[in-house]
Amino acid sequence: MTPEETRTNLIRDLKQLIVDALQLEDVKPEDISDDGPLFGSGLSLDSIDALELAMAIGRSYSVRMSPTPETREAFRSVAHLADYILQHRT
Repeated sequence: MTPEETRTNLIRDLKQLIVDALQLEDVKPEDISDDGPLFGSGLSLDSIDALELAMAIGRSYSVRMSPTPETREAFRSVAHLADYILQHRT
């Protein structure tokens, strides 16, 4: 699998993880934009959602997400999360 295919699959899986972990009943994974904001005008997630999502990502991908500027940047979009995970996987 090429790096781009790996990233594409990870983005798809992250969208499903977001829907499942946050129990977004009215959102389908395909409705989530790769590059759209997750907070504010995007999915309108809040800080509790961020914590739940960080824990789900940690469990699913063995990535530790601590409150740092780099991590906050990762939560800008699904694509940013995928890149963060790919860089920090153990």
